[in-house]
Amino acid sequence: MVTKHTAPHIVSYGLAAVLLAVPVGCKQDAGSAPAPQVSQVEVMTVVRQTIPDEPEFIGQAEASRPVEIRSQVTGLLKAVLYQEGRDVKKGDRLYQIDPVPFQAAVAIAKAKIAEADARLVQARQDLARVKPLLAEQAVSQKDVDDAVAGDLTAKALLQGAKAELTKAQFDLDNTLITAPITGLIERSRYYEGRLVSAQTDLLTVVHRVDPMYVVVSVPETFILKRRRDIESKKITHPGVYQLRGQLTLMDGSAYAHEGVLDLLEPGLRTETGSRQTRITFPNPQRSLLPGQFVKVRFTGDTKTDAILIPQRAVLQGPQGPFVYVVNQDEKIAIRDVAASDWKGDQWLIDSGLSQGDRVVVNGLMKIGPGAPVKAIPWGGTNVPATDVTPPTSQ
Repeated sequence: MVTKHTAPHIVSYGLAAVLLAVPVGCKQDAGSAPAPQVSQVEVMTVVRQTIPDEPEFIGQAEASRPVEIRSQVTGLLKAVLYQEGRDVKKGDRLYQIDPVPFQAAVAIAKAKIAEADARLVQARQDLARVKPLLAEQAVSQKDVDDAVAGDLTAKALLQGAKAELTKAQFDLDNTLITAPITGLIERSRYYEGRLVSAQTDLLTVVHRVDPMYVVVSVPETFILKRRRDIESKKITHPGVYQLRGQLTLMDGSAYAHEGVLDLLEPGLRTETGSRQTRITFPNPQRSLLPGQFVKVRFTGDTKTDAILIPQRAVLQGPQGPFVYVVNQDEKIAIRDVAASDWKGDQWLIDSGLSQGDRVVVNGLMKIGPGAPVKAIPWGGTNVPATDVTPPTSQ
C-alpha cells in the first residue's frame, strides 16, 4: 500500500524515466531516417538546326476569271439557252436576242452597198469619157474636175456602205450570246420577254474556277519582322515568286494540289494595314469554290539556327513561359523562354535557350528550382502532362 510520503517519490522516478527515454528514442529515429531521394527526370539536349519556316494565314478563294455577261445590242430577250449553275464551255450558247430587226439592218446595208457600187461604175464611166475630150478642148476643165469629184464621192459612199454592213453584221452576230470562257455559270438575272440594254444590263456571270485564286492578307507587322529576319540571315529566302502554297480546308483536310504565288500587291491596304498576296491553285475537281475560306501555308523559306523543344516541356508562369533545365551541378534551374510558334508537336524557341542546354521533358511534377536530379536522355515519346506521377511522401 502506497502512503502519502512514498507517492511523490514514485512520481519523480516515473518522470525521470520518461525524460531519459525521450532523447534516446529521438536519436534512434534520426539515425534510421532515409536520405532524401533524388528524382529521375528525362531531358533533351538543345541542338540548333535548320528547319522549314512555313507561316500560315487565313485566305479566301476567288475565281481566276469572273466574266460578266452583257448584251452588245439593245433588243428583246427571246431565249435563255443554258442551265443555270452548271458548267459551260467556251462558245456554248447562253442567250438569244430577237434577231429580226438586225437581219433587216443587214439587208439595208447590203442594198446601200449595191447602190454605191452602181454610182461608182457610173462615176468611172463619166470620168473616162471627159478625159479625152479635154485634150480636144471639147469640154472644159471644170467638167473634168466634176467627173473626178464624182468618182471620189462614189468611192467614199461605197466605203461608208460597207462600214454600215460591218456594223449591222456585228449587231446581228451578237444577238446570239455565247460563253467567252469555260467555267461555272450563275443564275440568269433576266428571262424571256425582257428588253435588255446594250452593255448596261448584267445578264449573268461566268466564273473560271480552274485554276482558282486564293487571296491572303499578310499583316504589316509580319512583313516587317520577316524583312528583318531575312536581312539578318536568320531566314533563307529564295524570292517572293519562288514561294509555294499548301492549303488546309476548314474541316482539317489537306488540299491535294500545291499552289504558286503569282501576285504580291505593291502597296498596303490602309483600312487593314495588310498586304495582299495571291496564290494560284489547280482545281480540276472543283473542290475550291469562290468565297471559300481556307488556311494557306507558305513554303520555300528556311530558318537557320532554330531551337525546337517538345510542347510539354514549356510551362506557363506568372512572368510568361519557362522551362526547367538541369545545370552543371545536376540541379534544376528555371529558364525564361520566348516561344513563338508551333511546329507539329514542338515549340519554336526564339530566345532563352542555348546549344547544349538540357531541358526537362518528363518528370516535371517531381522537381522544383534547386532540386538535385538524376538526368537521363529523353526517349522521344511525348507523355501527356497529366500522366506524370507526382512524388510520393516519405
